[in-house]
Amino acid sequence: MSLYQAAKACLATSDPLEKAALTQELAARFFRGELSLEADDIVEPIKAPGRPDKPVLVPPKNLPKRGMGTTEGRACFLHAITHIEFNAMNLAWDAVYRFRDMPQEFYADFVRVASDESRHFMMLSGRLREMGMQYGDFEAHNGLWEMAEKTAHSCLARMALVPRVLEARGLDVTPGMMARLRSVGDHVSADILEIILQEEIPHVAAGTRWFLWCCEQEKKEPLQTFSDLITGLAKASIRGPYNLPARNAAGFGDREMAMLEELSTQAVFN
Repeated sequence: MSLYQAAKACLATSDPLEKAALTQELAARFFRGELSLEADDIVEPIKAPGRPDKPVLVPPKNLPKRGMGTTEGRACFLHAITHIEFNAMNLAWDAVYRFRDMPQEFYADFVRVASDESRHFMMLSGRLREMGMQYGDFEAHNGLWEMAEKTAHSCLARMALVPRVLEARGLDVTPGMMARLRSVGDHVSADILEIILQEEIPHVAAGTRWFLWCCEQEKKEPLQTFSDLITGLAKASIRGPYNLPARNAAGFGDREMAMLEELSTQAVFN
């Protein structure tokens, strides 16, 4: 089996827990050297990955807002993050499957990301079960995968806008989420988010590393390229405040942060 066939198999799997388990198995096989990087297939146009009938997908504005004061409210909040991790697993495998002829380190990075995201998904799914709920009990939105579809034509665009915009947003908001959970005594859920936060920093850093690599290959200036891609496809996703220590650790420099601050200010006034 090639790594690309493995990625395709994970993408096609509909049952979330089976997808997570298969991800763990195939990632381990890759790091044991059992999956080749020889490609004997043609990359298929991007399509929706395998997913269960639930959760029902709705526009973000239609998602209900629930407080943290009840078990159901906290479960709804954690369900949204569980759905993000489910999509992040698919996004990592799609990067592996779609972008061929990259250095071997690229595939190692994103197989590792897929493995981490599958573990995050299982941790959160387990926590939902402890609360008497399960993945699929609440509605969700499809924003992450929609961005995957918009960037399927370009590894450079994918690295810029998925890890470095949408996933980086998690670095900014997770500390506040943890504080809210701890304020209502849910330290178990907060501890899970703390693990996820620390492991997401290297994921965003991988996006930075390969965005810069793609810019070098295409002879594009990174800052202007990043700004142009955000303005064209993801301006609505840019908003502060930013978690500067985490973003710095993930490879964001001072000039980039100044650009993001300016774009978020423009979004507020527009």
